[in-house]
Amino acid sequence: MRPGLRSRSKRRIRKRVPGGGSRIHYVMRRRYRATCPICGRSIGGVPRDYNIIRWGPKTAKRPERYFGGVICSNCLATVLKLSVRSASTNLRV
Repeated sequence: MRPGLRSRSKRRIRKRVPGGGSRIHYVMRRRYRATCPICGRSIGGVPRDYNIIRWGPKTAKRPERYFGGVICSNCLATVLKLSVRSASTNLRV
């Protein structure tokens, strides 16, 4: 790796190479934390590992529900309640 990319912000991992020696691999320290855009809480069911978010299967990235991985469960409940209540008031015309 280029000397300019050997930053202290990267994690250093010692790896054995097939020739018998060891090398240092530099890996970014990325931790993904999905937050709800409405209330700001962290979303449950979403992994924090960046490698799973980037390269993992779609089912491992977010929960299987409406707005899964986008808004938290509490905000989802309030949004669904408001939408159902507004739809029911429009039917009474």
